[in-house]
This record gives sequence, C-alpha cells and structure tokens, in this order.
Amino acid sequence: VQLQASGGGLVQAGGSLRLSCAATLRTFNSYNMGWFRQAPGKEREFVAVISSSGGVTYYTDSVKDRFTISRDNVKNTVSLQMNSLKPEDTAVYYCAADKAKLRPITTTLTRYDYWGQGTLVTVSS
Repeated sequence: VQLQASGGGLVQAGGSLRLSCAATLRTFNSYNMGWFRQAPGKEREFVAVISSSGGVTYYTDSVKDRFTISRDNVKNTVSLQMNSLKPEDTAVYYCAADKAKLRPITTTLTRYDYWGQGTLVTVSS
C-alpha cells in the first residue's frame, strides 16, 4: 500500500495550491481519506476528510471556506484545493487512508491505517 502526496511548494499569502495524493489501494472506494498537517514544533493535526463515496466532507474550522477536499474513485486520488493561504497554513501535509468499511468519517489521527510521506507547504507573508 502506498500513498504518494504531491503539490506542495512555496506560495505567498493569499495564494493557492492544490495537493494531490495517489493511492495504490485495491479497494480505494472503501476508504475514507483524510488530510493532516504538521507544523514545525507542533503535533500533527486534522485538516479535512472525505467519505469513501465522496458524499460527506468535514473540515477543521481554521480551513473552512478556504480548502476543498475531493476524490476521484476511478483514478484513486484525493485532492486538497487550498485557497487564500495564510502563513499559519505552513506545514507538512499528509494524506491518510481510513479502512472505513462503512464507518463514519473521523478526525482522529490514530484511526487512519495508511499514511503518505508528506508534502511541504510554505506560505510566506
């Protein structure tokens, strides 16, 4: 199983980035998929999650109305569109897969079974 995150980079405040995560999961459409981030010196935190079908999404308050999570169950990818970026969004972003089996989406880090390697997003002021 492999989750490959990409799309990070350096952007000015107010700019946009789109992160992508390619998954080699045989039954990708049975996994809830999440994005987490870890800023320097801080713990990894939840950012967004999307249900296995794509019908349900949830965001942490600080990114609501700025970030959008989506998935393509044919291409086995999950994306995070990030707009109006702020310096406090600077972090390594990780995609993760929750072997949901019809469980509800979760923001709990320990519930996720597989993790990508992370991609660095740096927002300059």
